[in-house]
Amino acid sequence: MCDLFRRSTILVAISFLLFFPACQSSQKSLATEEKVNSEPREGKHLLILSGQSNMVGLDANRSFTPLIEKAFGKEKIIVVKDAHGGQSIRSWCKENHEFPPPTAGRIPKVRGDLYRRLINKVQSAMEDHNISTYTFIWMQGESDLRNKAYHIYLKELLSQLQKDLGTDSINVVIGRISDHGLNSPKRLEGRKYIRKTQAEFAEALSRGDWVNTDDLNQRFINGKLIDDLHYTKEGYHTLGQRFAEKSISLIVKHDSGKVLK
Repeated sequence: MCDLFRRSTILVAISFLLFFPACQSSQKSLATEEKVNSEPREGKHLLILSGQSNMVGLDANRSFTPLIEKAFGKEKIIVVKDAHGGQSIRSWCKENHEFPPPTAGRIPKVRGDLYRRLINKVQSAMEDHNISTYTFIWMQGESDLRNKAYHIYLKELLSQLQKDLGTDSINVVIGRISDHGLNSPKRLEGRKYIRKTQAEFAEALSRGDWVNTDDLNQRFINGKLIDDLHYTKEGYHTLGQRFAEKSISLIVKHDSGKVLK
């Protein structure tokens, strides 16, 4: 009877010794997981501005970046701008989506050459930084009035960014091309198509939005008010502010858990 009692006691002690470390390890693991989940994700907000001449004319350092810095802190943002006047979206997209391929209009010798330049610049700016949010701001379209596949190119451009940045969570802000030329029959349908496509594309994205530019290009020439192709000095400043406000709104809406100031 005594031997049986001793054996039972030994078995209980062994079971306790085996169970206690495992239990203690589980508790530590749980505590560590809770600690990680409760800590905000460190990182910076990456904002990419690209497009053609009306993006070139935007002075991001004066109109765009100050509002972003005020919202999130100067040390928490990375702003990259790379824009080129008179360029089709074909220069940013690697594939052709028009069949047969176009022979008229702005056709780059190398498809996607400006995108390669842009993404190299972006990746260089990202180096050694942890990025918590991604926002792409696009102001382009005047060189694609004959491009009936513009909506497909927009999809490809976003897909390229998602692949190269390694995330599907990219906020997108599009500047809809202005009302320049809407009172002229020349390429009127092309202008209407680009404007409609840009707004619909942005609205269809869960992380998308667009800004109106129709009031940014009005100027007097020889005493006559016209809607110019390019914006006024004040118009470019307002454009930068509108891009910043939309970007901030999207980041707060979709990435509020990552916002660090």
